[in-house]
Amino acid sequence: MTDHLSRIRTHSTLTENMLSHKVQFDGRIISRNGRDACRELIGFFFIHDQSLTIYEYRQFGKNRTNVLPFIQKNIYSHQCGRRKGKQYQLGDFYVGGNLTFLSSDHPRLPESIKENKLLILRITNIDQIALYSLKTDSVEHEDDITSQEANDRLVLEAVQDVLKEQLLKRGVRILTGLGKYLKQLDKEGTGLLDKAAVKRALQEFHLQVSEDALESAWQVLEGDAGGKADYGEFTRAVIGEMNEYRKSFVRKAFMKLDFNKTGCVPLTDIRKCYCAKKHPQVISGHSTEEEIKLSFLETLKGACSKSDEVSYGEFEDYYEGLSIGIVNDEDFVNIVRTPWGI
Repeated sequence: MTDHLSRIRTHSTLTENMLSHKVQFDGRIISRNGRDACRELIGFFFIHDQSLTIYEYRQFGKNRTNVLPFIQKNIYSHQCGRRKGKQYQLGDFYVGGNLTFLSSDHPRLPESIKENKLLILRITNIDQIALYSLKTDSVEHEDDITSQEANDRLVLEAVQDVLKEQLLKRGVRILTGLGKYLKQLDKEGTGLLDKAAVKRALQEFHLQVSEDALESAWQVLEGDAGGKADYGEFTRAVIGEMNEYRKSFVRKAFMKLDFNKTGCVPLTDIRKCYCAKKHPQVISGHSTEEEIKLSFLETLKGACSKSDEVSYGEFEDYYEGLSIGIVNDEDFVNIVRTPWGI
């Protein structure tokens, strides 16, 4: 499969040497839709013409995996943020970076993705050796946008610092409840809310942010949505989110549970698969396996819009809340891996 991907065909007469100057990356779709969030993507950025292409891994049967075109090879530009309209360049490719595309430009995308104006891809892994080599050979100049983005990060990090203190002991219940509450406020199902609605949600969960800080964060994130912002993006920006290493295990756990690839898992399956045998409180004798399992299910069920199933977004919210209070990556990963056997 790797050989197939490394021999990307083009209609041009580019030499093999030119095509070899590329950086390979893995990606995921930022989405509350479980089927889309769990798609596994692999992409390439070519230095010679600043073009990129993205493929999707698709499994056929138990043992056969193919790669299918997802984003056609072309030259693309940022579709939101400070760099909107600017062509992608090497500096845009790093773990945690976002690539944005207009879904209308890609008619072959799944219908669930085309429902949204923007397709946002998060880079989850990258060929660091190739990236370092290519960065050494290329020269990219910093511009005014770089300093503006640095200021934006400072604004958002200041809000994150304030909220993190408030979330440390109740992160799971707040983030699961907040996700559910914001979804209820979104009557039109667009994923967008105005500032008053977001402010009301923060107040509902006793998350205190000064007017000035909220206004500054809103200006960074509002974009061109007519006074509204994507509330998922807003939550990720002002509360923060787990790193891609941690997220990869949360996705693996959900994919293992989502046997039918529907993006939702029945609570009965969650109950069957969750194993609390190695939970620290069970090992120490402070709790039984059943008590730990019931506590987990109760918290998770409280986050669910439907009483009998858990969506990917709700599952992710639970672990985002849990992640806030765990400093060490490996400690968090073990907490995810152990009960689900991944």
